[in-house]
Amino acid sequence: MIIQLPIDDYLDALYLERGLSEPTLSAYRIDLFHAEAFFDSLGKALSDVTESEINEYISHLFFIKRKITSVQRSLSALNGYFKYLVRIGQRNDDPMARVQRPSKGQSLPKVLSESDVLRLLEAPDTETLIGFRDRTMLEVLYASGLRVSELCGLARTNVSMDQGVVRVIGKGSRERIVPLGDNARDWLEHYLLTVRPEFPDPRGLALFPGRSGRAMTRQTFWYRLKHLAKIANISSDLSPHTLRHAFATHLVNHGADLRVVQLLLGHEDLSTTQIYTHVAKERLKQLHSAHHPRG
Repeated sequence: MIIQLPIDDYLDALYLERGLSEPTLSAYRIDLFHAEAFFDSLGKALSDVTESEINEYISHLFFIKRKITSVQRSLSALNGYFKYLVRIGQRNDDPMARVQRPSKGQSLPKVLSESDVLRLLEAPDTETLIGFRDRTMLEVLYASGLRVSELCGLARTNVSMDQGVVRVIGKGSRERIVPLGDNARDWLEHYLLTVRPEFPDPRGLALFPGRSGRAMTRQTFWYRLKHLAKIANISSDLSPHTLRHAFATHLVNHGADLRVVQLLLGHEDLSTTQIYTHVAKERLKQLHSAHHPRG
């Protein structure tokens, strides 16, 4: 019989190898402990289960009315766990290898049109410090496709004006270099020379501070984004990833290679990036339907 490997040992290895955040590790821990309790009730150690028993567990999750996203996350945790057991020699086979995982219809992110983005970029009052900072943040965000947390966490030392790039530490502590483009670079250069010194703590590391001089929070930026969307008369629902989605979709629309977009976004898996090809195709369908005489 295979010796049970403590779940915490696997999670420790996961933290060291992939640098996952504590909330993600906590979710994996809960999912794995829940699975362990289920199989224990059947008299089976988690590390000993078979493919058919995992299918039984999936049925159990649906029976207790778990949401499809929760089921998918639980199976993702189990998938990583068994791959780890195989890798360290605790198992010779992976019981998840042939398990059919339930899927839900893929939802496409809402994406602003290029004209909507232009109106949003022009919404801040650049005659004020706050307005100029907001305009610069929007320009950088749309030019680089950063996550909002990555944007708010930027330090002065993350920016190379000579090379026109920003260095970003993304999910899993993975580093990537992202070009800014001429427009964002010009706004950022002017901001650093004339606007950033006027904020509290002018020599502080935070690239985009709030009124206190400390780095702006994601929540504050989200509040500012919704405020500017109203000024721009943008009625569609926005998300914190609105400009990130626009960045990726507009690149694909203009012929960018999907693997380049993957690198710029910092996606670990190309399949995550492929959603933007679907967004682009959906937009083409809408345009065809709206404007073709037989649409």
